[in-house]
Amino acid sequence: MAAKASVVMVLLVVVASVVMEGAEAATCTPTQLTACAPAIVGNSPPTAACCGKLKAHPATCFCQYKKDPNMKKYVNSPNGKKVFAACKVPLPKC
Repeated sequence: MAAKASVVMVLLVVVASVVMEGAEAATCTPTQLTACAPAIVGNSPPTAACCGKLKAHPATCFCQYKKDPNMKKYVNSPNGKKVFAACKVPLPKC
């Protein structure tokens, strides 16, 4: 499980680098969601920290992540959807 979380962390850093090149870099920073990695990659329930980060993250960023080839597999995954539901954060329809 630690290896999977490490892979997600690396991917999030790579994606953050790509996002920082875009116009919305100041507000869309996927590394802010690393608290959710164990729940999205594994089967553990989301922590309060994860839910807090999801709720504070701009909805427009989730649309951006859903379109990003590196991020969409996490946002659109069954576990990703479970995390959003458990945290009571609606995934925006983009």
